[in-house]
Amino acid sequence: MARIDSKVIFVTTSPRTPAKMIPEIELLNIYFAGQKWNTESQRAFMELLKEENFFNGQGAKDPAFSARDRINRAPKALGFVILSPKISLTPAGTELVNTKRKDEIFLRQLLKFQVPSPYHKPSEKSAEFWVKPYLELFRLVRHIGSLKFDELMFFGLQLVDYRKFDEIVQKINEFRTAKAQNEGNYKKFRKEYLDKELREIYQDDIIAGNTKTRETNDASISKFLKTKASNMRDYADACIRYLRATGLVNISHIGKSVSIAPEKIQEVDYFLEYTNREPVFIDNEKEYVNYLGNAETPTLLSDNRELLEQKINSEFPDIQISKEMSLQQLKDIFADKLEKRKEQILTEQVTAIKDYRLFDEINSTFDQILDNSLYDTPLMLEWNTWRAMTMLDGGNIKANLKFDDFGNPMSTAQGNMADIVCDYGDFGLTVEVTMQGGQRQYETEGEPVTRHLAKVKRETNKPAYCLFIAPKINEACIAHFYALHKMNISYYGGKSTIVPLPLSVFLKMVDDSHKASYVPEPRHVQQFFERSNELADSTDNEKDWYNGITKEALNWLAG
Repeated sequence: MARIDSKVIFVTTSPRTPAKMIPEIELLNIYFAGQKWNTESQRAFMELLKEENFFNGQGAKDPAFSARDRINRAPKALGFVILSPKISLTPAGTELVNTKRKDEIFLRQLLKFQVPSPYHKPSEKSAEFWVKPYLELFRLVRHIGSLKFDELMFFGLQLVDYRKFDEIVQKINEFRTAKAQNEGNYKKFRKEYLDKELREIYQDDIIAGNTKTRETNDASISKFLKTKASNMRDYADACIRYLRATGLVNISHIGKSVSIAPEKIQEVDYFLEYTNREPVFIDNEKEYVNYLGNAETPTLLSDNRELLEQKINSEFPDIQISKEMSLQQLKDIFADKLEKRKEQILTEQVTAIKDYRLFDEINSTFDQILDNSLYDTPLMLEWNTWRAMTMLDGGNIKANLKFDDFGNPMSTAQGNMADIVCDYGDFGLTVEVTMQGGQRQYETEGEPVTRHLAKVKRETNKPAYCLFIAPKINEACIAHFYALHKMNISYYGGKSTIVPLPLSVFLKMVDDSHKASYVPEPRHVQQFFERSNELADSTDNEKDWYNGITKEALNWLAG
């Protein structure tokens, strides 16, 4: 049981991308089901994760802690695993691993998550919680229509008791009125308004002098409020990511807002009407675990056969439904149809991209990425780079990010695969992107990038290269990738040709392909990477190699 001191909505922030827990709990179940969850099994679990290529973090310093951090948070809190007395998946966890529509099981579990619970007991310092946070956030988004990120952060997180729903709505409306009156000076207005809200939320702590946080020894009020603001930003971001995992919301990256997808409003209205808002089994862990782990509750629209048939008929009138079909068969048919529709949408997108019809839009999106003016910049960088690589054409370009039912980017690629994989017939290419800079770029990307390339080499049994893109390339990455050109490491499939380029240089390559009097072919791509190998052999240090390959990139179609 965890004691929480939070004055705002408490949600899990680990993992940041909900889908990442799926292969991990599957692995936990395969190898550790029936065992005790202790230091020994936790360490063994982390070692296994690293072998399976799922782990990209810093857990090696304390593997047991890393294991607890990955499993005790979202997987346990959302009812996918049981860790005591022995490790096991709940029915909900089993369903998450096996079901076609993982967004549906995510939704059920989010709707049941509550504070207080036998897992999360508020302390005397916390807010007076009485809420199912995600259920009420869905209700808030549906009521408001379109909820800005700042509105969620400032006010949505104050919905610690569902009975204060109307009060929070009023706060948002007052904020919007005040914002309209301060048009043109939002930055200053935002800072002052946030400060006011924070001082109201944490007034008892400020009055009592309890302003020291675990993040720092600085006990000043300004530092205290700055830390709380940062924590709230993380909570708001996590809320949106988990809501997005249900497939029911749209994200406006430019406007930094969340709304219910128009096609999903009926489904949302259904569970908002029929899901109990009251927390349950507060002091009965056994009953709570059974309730939380139930894969069939709460009831969703798709559980109502009549309504499900109506929805299938409205979206796919060509489907013939027979009375002999079970409810599960209907769900599977609907899921298959949604997947095929998504594939068709993506195919149409690819056609438009290859014809350079989206050239200006793709360029504009890169400008917004460089300005950091989008909601989820890492996701948008991954998605837009896939579009840019597709535009270069000449191969089968696959993005490993997750798309929603309508072909919109939903979450970044899982940790065990390259961001983008390009098949050019005789050779392959992985593309890795990151917004990370400085030493952190090398620490988080250096080894995984190499491993992902080796995986493609091994699976395709043909030559493969890697393009690594970031706003700015860290010097340690340059040195690392230069060395890998020369080092024959069997674990990585021999020498590794990984070319790091700043995003601005990659954009020049895309622009050159657009301006060229001919359509670039796979051979042009391969020639560029083979030139990198030549430069690595002929230069004495990483700086000369990097300068050389950058010049080549800026003129990659010359002649």
